[in-house]
This record gives sequence, structure tokens and C-alpha cells, in this order.
Amino acid sequence: MSLDDGDPSTLASAALTSALLVGDRETEIEMSDQAVKLNPNSYRAWNCRGWVYKIAGQPEEAIRSFERAMRMSPVDPQLYTAFTGMGFALIELRRFDEAIIAGKKALRQNPSYPGPYRCLASAFAHLGRDAEAREAAARMLEIDPAFTISAWIARSQLSKTAKLMIEGFRKAGLTE
Repeated sequence: MSLDDGDPSTLASAALTSALLVGDRETEIEMSDQAVKLNPNSYRAWNCRGWVYKIAGQPEEAIRSFERAMRMSPVDPQLYTAFTGMGFALIELRRFDEAIIAGKKALRQNPSYPGPYRCLASAFAHLGRDAEAREAAARMLEIDPAFTISAWIARSQLSKTAKLMIEGFRKAGLTE
């Protein structure tokens, strides 16, 4: 940032990193908004903005940002991160069926990324689809065998606004 605070990619990355690790919501939102203002055609800026707004507890705005990112670059190799973020945001809005669709799209893009399995485990569990929730949890643990709910909560600011996500983890039988 000290080298170039006018670069939208740097600004977007800094906003997301801060959102994940620091939790200064107002500054992070301001930075992510500035990144998309500097380059409104940047997939990266819109995707990071989506995550920043999701972490800030504003899932509706997060979804709008993820949708914009997808329109900017519909075949982007990192598209799975936008679908995953959208799935997480949809869970917090209790739109579990839509979260499953987003999670499955993310998996088609990158089946070795653990995020979509977390999304699916939680969404399936909320819908009472226990076998599918346990299957998604098991697949996620194959990729991330050290995963525990408490470690996930401890390592990121994301968990502060992911109450339903965490509740779904518990329902899916993931280790506390």
C-alpha cells in the first residue's frame, strides 16, 4: 500500500487481507469500494469486495459484488472463490437451496478447494439432508484434515458473521 495505494488490485487484496485478519470493517469497506471505483471492470476488485462485505456481515451487498465479479470475468480461473463466497452469504440469508447451487458450481470449478465443501456441509445440514451434509463434511476433511470448528473460528474474522454457517457445521457433525 505504501508503494502504490492507487492500484485497484493491491487495494482490493489489502482490504480482503485486513478483513480476514484485522476486522476494521469501516476501513476495509472503504478500501474495497475504492478498488472497484478505480477499476469497475476488475474481477479481482469485485470478488475481494464481495468477501469484505460478507465478512462485514452484509451478505446482500456481498452477493451483488460476487455477481458483478462473475459478469466481469465469466470464465475466470478463480471463479470458484466467488461462488464459494456467494454460497457463504446465501447461508447467512437462509437461502440454503441457492447456497447448494453456488457450492456445487464452485466444486465444478475446483474440486480440491475446501470452501465449497464447507458451504455444502452447512447448507445441506440446515435443510435436514443429513447424509449429504456428512458426505460434504467428509470430503472437506479429506482436503483439510486438521479442520475443526474452533480452529476455523479462531483463525479468521469471517466467523464473526457466519453464525448460521457454524451452526450448520455442528449439524453436519464436524468436530468442535
